[in-house]
Amino acid sequence: MKEFFTDGSAVPNPGVGGFAVVCEGVPVVLGRERATTNIRMEAMALLQAYELAGVGDAIYSDSEFWINVLTKWAPVWEKNEWRKKGGAIKNLDLVRELYEVFRKKSGVELRFTRGHLGTQGNELADEWANKAREGVQI
Repeated sequence: MKEFFTDGSAVPNPGVGGFAVVCEGVPVVLGRERATTNIRMEAMALLQAYELAGVGDAIYSDSEFWINVLTKWAPVWEKNEWRKKGGAIKNLDLVRELYEVFRKKSGVELRFTRGHLGTQGNELADEWANKAREGVQI
């Protein structure tokens, strides 16, 4: 079983953003966008992790927002033809893409980890997401 840790950042928010996927203490994917938000960067990290993960693997995210989107809200939004009561769904392009991958890769476990509490994989993903935002590549 492999464990993937994901994180994204944007400074300022919105602004220049970066994301990272770390596996076994090593960054395996980094990405950067000039004009984005931290929410979009978190989603990009998750998408990349799902591309790499296989059955029995786990993906860790400190984004409660995206975990809620995938496990609670997107199933309802999909039934309602991608609408919600409160108005438009922000980042609908990423919501739909990530939800599709999430469903297809049901053998990959998505786990929440609280950020900035010293969890090594999470701390490394945060560090590398910020490096990616600054233009570092692997």
